[in-house]
Amino acid sequence: MKRRLAGEKNTVRNQLTVIEEIARTFEKMRFGEYIEYLNDTRRMIRTNFIAGLARGFGMAVGFTVLGALALYFLTQLANKNLPIIGGFIAEIVKIVRQHL
Repeated sequence: MKRRLAGEKNTVRNQLTVIEEIARTFEKMRFGEYIEYLNDTRRMIRTNFIAGLARGFGMAVGFTVLGALALYFLTQLANKNLPIIGGFIAEIVKIVRQHL
């Protein structure tokens, strides 16, 4: 009977140790703060709105830079007077410059 009680005490201790470890892990992950964030609708909307603005601004700047680089390289190709490609690129550059 005593062995059985001793075994049960060890099992309870092991379970408590596991529960404490899980609690420490949740504290390290700041799980409570995350739950508070999910429950605060205004804060979540504000955070996602600002993140969306940043993504949109980043894409706009990125596409502008890529477009400028593409036009620069197309202009350089057109200046090399390649017979077929040069005329085609010159037309594209001409159309783009008219619309700017």
